[in-house]
Amino acid sequence: MTAELVRGQNHTLPQTRLEIRVSAGTPVVAGATLGDERGTVRGIEWIAHPGSPQLPGLEVSQQAAADHRLAVDLEALPAGAHRVTVLLALPVGAGGPVRFGAVPAPFVAVTGLDGTEIATFTVTDLDAESAVSALELYRRQDAWKVRAVGQGYAGGLAEMLADQGVRDPAALAGSIQEAVTRGLARSVAPPPSGTPEGDRVRHATGSADHRPTAPPPPPAPEPPEPLTDPATTGPAHTTQPHTTQPHTTQPHTTQPPTTPGPAAAGASAAGPSAGGPINYAHPRRQHAAPPSPPPAAPPAQPGQPAQPVAGDATGWSMDERLYNQIWGMFEDLARAVAAYRSAVDFAESRMDQELDRALSDPRNRIGGAGDRAREAARAKRDELASRAREALDRDLAQLAAEAAVVEPALPAAYAGWGNPVWHAHRIPMEIPMALRIGDLHLPERADLRIPLLVRLPLERGMWVDSGRTASEAAALMDTDRLRRLAMETAVAHAARLLAVYPPGEFAVHVIDPAGSAAGPLAPLVEAGVLAGPPAAGPGGVASVLAHLTRRVDLVQMAVRARAADSLPPDLDTGEQLLVVNDFPHGFDDRAVTQLRYLADEGPAVGVHLLMVADREEASAYGPVLDPLWRSLLRITPVADSHLADPWVGHAWTYEPLTIPPGSHVLEQVLAAVTAARRAAGR
Repeated sequence: MTAELVRGQNHTLPQTRLEIRVSAGTPVVAGATLGDERGTVRGIEWIAHPGSPQLPGLEVSQQAAADHRLAVDLEALPAGAHRVTVLLALPVGAGGPVRFGAVPAPFVAVTGLDGTEIATFTVTDLDAESAVSALELYRRQDAWKVRAVGQGYAGGLAEMLADQGVRDPAALAGSIQEAVTRGLARSVAPPPSGTPEGDRVRHATGSADHRPTAPPPPPAPEPPEPLTDPATTGPAHTTQPHTTQPHTTQPHTTQPPTTPGPAAAGASAAGPSAGGPINYAHPRRQHAAPPSPPPAAPPAQPGQPAQPVAGDATGWSMDERLYNQIWGMFEDLARAVAAYRSAVDFAESRMDQELDRALSDPRNRIGGAGDRAREAARAKRDELASRAREALDRDLAQLAAEAAVVEPALPAAYAGWGNPVWHAHRIPMEIPMALRIGDLHLPERADLRIPLLVRLPLERGMWVDSGRTASEAAALMDTDRLRRLAMETAVAHAARLLAVYPPGEFAVHVIDPAGSAAGPLAPLVEAGVLAGPPAAGPGGVASVLAHLTRRVDLVQMAVRARAADSLPPDLDTGEQLLVVNDFPHGFDDRAVTQLRYLADEGPAVGVHLLMVADREEASAYGPVLDPLWRSLLRITPVADSHLADPWVGHAWTYEPLTIPPGSHVLEQVLAAVTAARRAAGR
């Protein structure tokens, strides 16, 4: 999977033989410098540029070009080289652009030898800079990583080389530009833009004798107008004329009458003439209708960012647009925080390097020189960190404004319990794309919540952790209170699932072996939306598990044999949800095996598991239940930082959905479910 880096972010390199590809859209100079463990360039022999393009383990282009390929072999670098920095600069005196703000943003990709992209970085936010340090490869604890730098220099190549610690950078920059000037005539121009398929027309070249070409065939006749008799048929009735097409009879074969369709007529009408232009567009290719355009944002005031609009993402429906927009908000927040954290780490690393460089001389370790070096390094660290925080605050403010617009526009399936949309909710006739089960946020701004949506039908079960060791907030609560809160969370999720499914297409079963959840289950029981009374005792547990296991077996056999019509008539083929409380109380070995079977095989055939349990209480089973816990999505009844995304590795804080105090929205929703079932005869 390609890592799309932002400024300051790093990524581990899986191999040491690499290729760095640069695409700038205009001729640029590409070079690279080698640095030691402190980032110091020891001399010009550690710089690869068009005048000296090859170093051990490193090779760059010999001329300015719009596209570059730099070859890197990290194992063949000179001894002591711990860093490779890729530099880009605009040619001087070539009549081209003089600042990166006037050209497309350079794109840099680190790839393997087979062309597989490992990491990419688009160098944005450049203006007056004419040189930029794009990215760097560095070694950290015997592992090589790539970091997106994107540091621009308005002073050009000389200033950038001076920042690398090169002696006499102006002379070296002049020699590089001189070498570029000699080879600028061989620079590669950017490739032409692609031509749409409908415009791929090749014109034949006329011959010397100018032979006349055959005239184009006449256009296909238009179909006759339908005949209408207002006196007998009325305005809404039309009669098509009966036409008989001649059919062709061949020996031993009789062709039925055929009528040329609109595609064939169009092909005949658009047929090319001999020697004329050749249209390579397929005449019968049909393109799906594009989705309707998203809502347009109102024009922004001068100097102000554009106002966010709910549903401005792509999609075929408003629900899909909102789903994609929420996913985009999640990505934007993850990227912004990752860039901020990486920038702070980069500032700390740079401060350490500058301190090591300044204090490497024992004479600077005492006296005022050492103190001044420390103050300068810390001041630069603070400046970089403050700039990163300003960028983060700007991004977070935009996301907060977007969230404030999106939240009121969400449908019931995506909305929280406090959204007024639930008070006017009607049971739908189709299931939505996803269901909201909580909120996510990061510590950089805890009040910016991103809805956590899971796709429907559910692809895995859920586990509400009722243990006190789940989080710090859970450890401060009483055990009985925490278990009750966990069961109330499960009941709320079951009610949301019942409310977003069509009437009669979702059934809820409950296992409460000790009957300890009578209070939290009261809304479901009183509304009459359960498939049966909550099962209690070992006998009730065995009965419900046997019933659902039989359903999974029968549906699996019917699907594999493609014999869905052979299912028993009394079998409920709708989605099933099993709510289990106080696991493993009341479960013997056979019941545990059946529960694991339902968790593994059930989601594929419409049987889902919602379990309320404390893992510590099931520790007696040992590793037998480890696959069960791993197969379920763990959520908590209180806020907890336990959800980690594999994209950038953030630990997201999960916030469960809570019903506002004093609200009767849960009872109203369940009453609507009951009324819809009664109206549908279910």
